[in-house]
Amino acid sequence: MNKLFIIGLPRTGTTSISVALLEHFTVSHTAYTKRSFELADVISDCPCFSDYPQLDGLFPQSKFVYLQRKLEHWLPSIQMLLNKMLPSLQGENYVNPILKRSFNNSFHLDAVDDPLNKAHLVNCYRRHEQGVIDYFNGRDDCLSIDITQANSLSQLQSFLALPQSDTNTFPHLNRGKRVDAWRDIKHPHKINSHAVGKEGRKYFEYCR
Repeated sequence: MNKLFIIGLPRTGTTSISVALLEHFTVSHTAYTKRSFELADVISDCPCFSDYPQLDGLFPQSKFVYLQRKLEHWLPSIQMLLNKMLPSLQGENYVNPILKRSFNNSFHLDAVDDPLNKAHLVNCYRRHEQGVIDYFNGRDDCLSIDITQANSLSQLQSFLALPQSDTNTFPHLNRGKRVDAWRDIKHPHKINSHAVGKEGRKYFEYCR
């Protein structure tokens, strides 16, 4: 395996799975520089959920995990997150251009009058899910799981050829209105999303 990309949309458990994998891999929850991708074995969330085809080309022999979540739980959670982020994503204040592009590509924030509209977000979720299904059709390098299901951690461990753990559940992080649990995680395998390399904080050329 080259890299492992977690390609579920925000609020599907990307932080929880990232923390669960820290004991086995270096992990970056979001990555905005080439250096972050070089240092991390596992990259989750932004920009993976929008850029998985490009990352598949850049990092052959990688594996992918698509995170599912029941819409009745995902909708209020993503509405809460977007409500917090929209002033930055749609305003004039600086926001990381990789993050802004990734969210706009997945949620079409500038193309609708109300980005928080339930029907719009359902369409975004289903479009993303169908895109993953179509892209990985006939391949065996993408696992789809819902981390709230009892056997999901065991499925992930089998997919990655990891030893089965005593616990059968993922850590439950970013509950309710919490959105930044990753920031508080202290672990030697945690990789900085803005890691600086020989090219500074340069990103890949494909998004230019």
